[in-house]
Amino acid sequence: MSNLLEHVLELYPKLDHDIADYLGGVLEDVDCFDSADDVADGIGPFLIDCAQAIQDDVDTLAEKLWGLMDKKSDEPIKLVNAVVFGDSAVDTSEFDSLLVTDIELRGNYNAKESAKADKKARAKLAKRQAEEEAEKNKEKEALVKEQAVASQAKSKPGISMSGDILIENFDLTFGAQQLIQNAELNLAQGKRYGLVGRNGAGKSTLLRALDSRGLSLPSNITVLHVEQEVVGDDTTALDSVLGVLTERTNLLKEADDLGASGADNDRLLVVHERLEEIDADSKPSEAAEILNGLGFTTKMQQMTTKEFSGGWRMRLALAQALLMEPDLLLLDEPTNMLDMRAVLWLESRLQNWPNTLLTVSHDRSYLNSVCTDIIHLSSRTLYYYKGDYDTFEKTRGERHKQQLRDYEAQKSYRDHIQVFIDRFRYNANRAAQVQSKIKILEKLPVLYPPEPPEVVKFGFNAPAEERINGTLLQMDNVEFAYSSSRQIFKGIDLSCDSKSRIAIVGENGAGKSTLLKLLLGKLEPTKGYVTHNRNCRIAYFAQHHIEDFDLSLTPIETLRDFKPGKTAEEYRRILGGFGCTGDVATRKMNVLSGGQKSRVAFAKLGFAQPHLLVLDEPTNHLDVETVAALAEALKQFKGGVILVSHDERLISVACNEVWNCQDGTVKRIEGGLEAYRSALMADFNKGGISKHKE
Repeated sequence: MSNLLEHVLELYPKLDHDIADYLGGVLEDVDCFDSADDVADGIGPFLIDCAQAIQDDVDTLAEKLWGLMDKKSDEPIKLVNAVVFGDSAVDTSEFDSLLVTDIELRGNYNAKESAKADKKARAKLAKRQAEEEAEKNKEKEALVKEQAVASQAKSKPGISMSGDILIENFDLTFGAQQLIQNAELNLAQGKRYGLVGRNGAGKSTLLRALDSRGLSLPSNITVLHVEQEVVGDDTTALDSVLGVLTERTNLLKEADDLGASGADNDRLLVVHERLEEIDADSKPSEAAEILNGLGFTTKMQQMTTKEFSGGWRMRLALAQALLMEPDLLLLDEPTNMLDMRAVLWLESRLQNWPNTLLTVSHDRSYLNSVCTDIIHLSSRTLYYYKGDYDTFEKTRGERHKQQLRDYEAQKSYRDHIQVFIDRFRYNANRAAQVQSKIKILEKLPVLYPPEPPEVVKFGFNAPAEERINGTLLQMDNVEFAYSSSRQIFKGIDLSCDSKSRIAIVGENGAGKSTLLKLLLGKLEPTKGYVTHNRNCRIAYFAQHHIEDFDLSLTPIETLRDFKPGKTAEEYRRILGGFGCTGDVATRKMNVLSGGQKSRVAFAKLGFAQPHLLVLDEPTNHLDVETVAALAEALKQFKGGVILVSHDERLISVACNEVWNCQDGTVKRIEGGLEAYRSALMADFNKGGISKHKE
């Protein structure tokens, strides 16, 4: 530390470390100063902005420092081919800089000609930047579907003796979009991390980069990402899960072959010893228990995988992962495919997970139940918080304030360097100092402001003059069967008015989606009546709404096709009311995240100005903040709501009635969600949660 800087820190001991280092470098360049006023100009703005100094104190300090400086000769410095930069880019071939020679320094300096040359250079640079920006926009418009690209400073895989994972200084891009920059991923063995962040921030892309090892992981760490559903073939569900244990499968086959041949008894003994070591005999019962917990009855476990729908095959993939127990398990929205009973079972299973877990989820209850730590993907970097999601939410406000202070300090630091460059760019005596400052700026990473906690607000309300009093929809003694041997419902009586907030719960396969189709008139009851108020507009959110979109359109074009006649700005405003802001409204649907597509779907619902909202699993693909916004919007909606969901938070905020779809009928639960959850937990505590009915 220089003696001059010590005098500064005596007065301002709490000065930011980076700012202090910079000021120390400034004060060492004593030839930059011709007077105490120059010293005040050089350090004053930093002290005033970052240390709350007052100008009089700065002037006094500057006088003192000026007196202590070791001034050199006033003779002009002779430079040969020194470059004074008019811009941060160094490219003498494009005349973006002004060449100052020894002859020019000793002769008359033509300021007018220099300014003219600088103006010309600026114009050329501006033109080139405009062309580059236009090219980027063109590439962005042409983007259809590009792969994520991950890069890191140290990419050679090593060995992790502890099981911990540390990936330093890595970037992650998707197409032309920078998702993560110069971040660090630090996962301690045995911890369960919840990865949260805004829709489209890059959470799922990060999981894929880890799974593909585009980001370099220790070579001894096994990774499993539950993303692709199990392939449908003639393998039974139970065998497909056991098949993930490749060592067990190979050893059993070898044992059978050796037993049949009657040869190599020594090898057969080794094989049996290894089978005993890996506890091979217990694996079928463990696999069956996992499948039961995820909703597969004993009969379903013997069905072939090709007999299951995509959602059930995803459950099989999850079952494989839980049986395999990889060193790093990556789960992306695992509760999307589960009912509330299975979610409770999964939470219990993961609470005792022996290895490292990194999970993405919109389900606040799941994150609170499972996670020991939260990783927040924000402003293209990763921030770490101890505890569950509730703890994260309480503390991130203070973290954001600190991030904002750090950002402002760094911005001030850079701005003042730029002020110095701009002030002395034509001063030949300070050419070396200007060049030094430019190099400092060039080495600094791109500075992004911290993202404030997102506030998403939805609004579904119809105009007040069109609100309907009385019954909107009613079911009287409804029965439904797909065939004479497949009875789904009998004796259903259900009604809904503009004040109804009904949550329909029940196990997968109980008929919840079928019930909604009956309510909407998409299916006709085999007995009984479903009646609607003839003035009632119903807006329906389908569970697989993404499949209905034309992915070649933008969100604005999607709304225009749905309800033409408005300007692009009006469509943009409607989308903005559901969190589709900025360039999201003009990007093709096929490059939007699942959560962003869902927001477009909600915008369509709001655009319809409905009297009744019917929503089938609307939280899939959303982030936690958007689920909260949806819950509040449903609570404030001046119409009726019928909702199928397993999300406890959404139901508790938005609904005042809970109807259980079970045993071929639908019945109102006295006590609502808490009573239903308590019944499931009581069943779970007795072990019944993993013993579904046949």
